[in-house]
Amino acid sequence: MMKIDFSRRLFRLRYIVFGFALLFRAGSGLAAGAAEKPNVLFIAVDDMNNNLGTFGHPVVKSPQIDRLARMGVQFDRAYCQFPLCSPSRTSLLTGLRPDTIRVFDLKTHFRTVRPDVVTLPQLFMQNGYYTARVGKVYHYQVPGDIGTDGLDDPGSWNARVNPAGRDRADKDKVVNLTPGRELGIGLAYLRSEAADGELTDGMVATETIKLMEANRNKPFFIAAGFYLPHLPYIAPKKYFDLYPFAKIQAPKGPFSYMEALPPGARSMRPWPWMGVDETQLRESLQAYWACISYVDAQVGRLLDALDRLGLARKTLIVFWSDHGYHVGEHGLVKKQSLFENAARSPLIIAGPGVNSKGKASSRVVEFLDIYPTVAALADLTPPGHLEGRSLKPLLDNPAARWDRPAFTQVWRGPPNFKETFPGHSVRTDRYRYIEWENGKRGAQLYDYETDPEEKRNLIDDPGHAKVAAELKALVRKNWANEFRPDRR
Repeated sequence: MMKIDFSRRLFRLRYIVFGFALLFRAGSGLAAGAAEKPNVLFIAVDDMNNNLGTFGHPVVKSPQIDRLARMGVQFDRAYCQFPLCSPSRTSLLTGLRPDTIRVFDLKTHFRTVRPDVVTLPQLFMQNGYYTARVGKVYHYQVPGDIGTDGLDDPGSWNARVNPAGRDRADKDKVVNLTPGRELGIGLAYLRSEAADGELTDGMVATETIKLMEANRNKPFFIAAGFYLPHLPYIAPKKYFDLYPFAKIQAPKGPFSYMEALPPGARSMRPWPWMGVDETQLRESLQAYWACISYVDAQVGRLLDALDRLGLARKTLIVFWSDHGYHVGEHGLVKKQSLFENAARSPLIIAGPGVNSKGKASSRVVEFLDIYPTVAALADLTPPGHLEGRSLKPLLDNPAARWDRPAFTQVWRGPPNFKETFPGHSVRTDRYRYIEWENGKRGAQLYDYETDPEEKRNLIDDPGHAKVAAELKALVRKNWANEFRPDRR
């Protein structure tokens, strides 16, 4: 009888010990699960087009961005919603189209229109993440706002860092090819004698690494906002040396086909090339590419830091530029057009939840899709009003079915035009349709299968009348009520 009681007690003791073991393992699993919440390294660059090696450019050297592309999925046809810094960044970070968030210029802060909107980093903050920003993520006037908070959103971050490097001090040394224009909007450059870390973007990388080091043991959303290759083009001299001037080729004219287009299609004065000659355009192109390679090196420092800190496996990396950029095509320089080179911009996503590695997706996607994608990869529930769609299916299979077009818009106004009026564009897999003020000021249609350089406007071609009507209907559906005066 005593043996039976002892056996039962021993069995109960083992049962209790086993139960505690299960609880311990469950608790450990929860802790491990919490520790495995993916970090986010959100890398923003300013005015960078797809002149990158990984996107097929034959000249530009971008080994670190190419390296990032091999780690995840690059989107070959990603389009911004508005090819101007503040409207594009505001739309991306709020997940709302410019017409919804009502930001069309470089001065309006979205909180004055939608004070309660939850931004992408704010969503992470609300879910226990440490959120921080270094440099330009929301809008800054460049170079004037460097070193300040600019048009930042304090509600998005636990911490904000505003580096200012030698490029601010050396601004009087730049070569200004358009002396009638101030720095930041005129074509200006400097072969700097500074070391990488002395310029603002080198400091952005340094401060971002410090934040990752300090917060490596907790989930973080850290945004690194690089200011280049925005004007003025200031980079260390060694990056200019990567591009011998004799080998720099300007886009070839003539651009006479532009003269038959609606006035809104020529987004600058003077046209072409802001009044510079071919040699000067080549100088600016060399400087632009030098800045791309300099920023590329800073991106490499961030990737190296993730490896060194043991964070690469659990950090989602999103690399994007706010919009594309013209470097002479169509006689245009800079942004604010509805052609491909201004609307299309680099987008690369790598890290946890990205099941394709080193592949490219040719699907047409929008920057609005970034917010729901990052939220989904972190298993967070985003606000219900977002206007994009998660790219997760394309991160699993870059060739997956995807039938959404991309919508991009601009506003035209003084001093380049007598009146203010909108331009709207829809990009599908094959075509782009553009119209100016509801078609009252003209329209354009391009077939990229037969005309990848956008030199033949098919809007009056009877053989494309049906396509034009279908795309016009898409524009109408997307921008319903856009043309009310109070929508501006």
